[in-house]
Amino acid sequence: MTDEPIRYALADGVATITLSRPAARNAVNMAMCAALLDATRRATAEDARLVVIRAEGPVFSAGADLKERKGMSENDVRARRIRAFAAYDSIEHLPMPSLAVVEGPAIGSGVEIAGACDMILATPAASFRTPEALWGTVGATQRLPRILGKRLAKDLMFTGRTLSAEEAREAGLVTRLVEPDALEGTLAEISATIAKAPPHAMRIAKRCVDQGLELDPRGALATEILAIEEILAGDWRAGVASFGAKP
Repeated sequence: MTDEPIRYALADGVATITLSRPAARNAVNMAMCAALLDATRRATAEDARLVVIRAEGPVFSAGADLKERKGMSENDVRARRIRAFAAYDSIEHLPMPSLAVVEGPAIGSGVEIAGACDMILATPAASFRTPEALWGTVGATQRLPRILGKRLAKDLMFTGRTLSAEEAREAGLVTRLVEPDALEGTLAEISATIAKAPPHAMRIAKRCVDQGLELDPRGALATEILAIEEILAGDWRAGVASFGAKP
C-alpha cells in the first residue's frame, strides 16, 4: 500500500498500470489523472509491447472523486475535467495495444478508462454504469456511443442502469468474459502472444483500425495500402519466417 494513486510495473514487455486507491474505490482525482498521463508516457518511452490497466480492490473505479470536487471552484472543476480527458486520450492513443482488466464495477470515469483501452477482459463481477446526467452533470457522451452504439449508450445515460458483464460482452464493450479462476491464465496468454509478436506490425495494425474507422471505405483502404508499404520497407520477412516456423 502506498499513497500513490496508481502503481506502474514493466515486465516481459508488458506495462501494468494499477489503479491504487482501493479505500476510495479507485475514485479518479486530479492526482490519478496526472499519474495516468505520466504512466502512458512512460510505457511509450520504454517501448512496452502491451499496456494493461487493472485495479486494486473489488471496484475497478467508482468514477470521479466527488469528495475532491466539493471544495473546487468552477474553474477547478473545468481544469479537472480537462486533465481527465487528457488522461483518457493518452490511453486511447497509446501506440501499442492496451487491455483493461475489469473485475468489479466501473462507473463514470471508470467506464472512460476501460473504454479507452483496445480490449476489455472481464469477470462476471464486472459491471458498467454512466449515471452522470442523473447527477446533474455530463460524461462519457463521446467514447461510449462509438463502442456501444447511440441507443444503448443513451439508455445507460438517461436511466443510470447497470450494464452487466454479459450484456457488455454482447454489446461489444467487453471483448472476453472469463471466470475469476481463469482470469490470470487468460491474461498471461494474451500478454505473451502480443509481447512475442513483431511490435511494429502490432502498432501499425492498431493505427490502421483506429484511423480507418474515421474515414470512408476508399480512404480506409488507402490507409491499409500505405501500411503495407510501410511493412514492406522493413524486415517483414523475419516476421513471416517466424510465424511459419511455429508448429
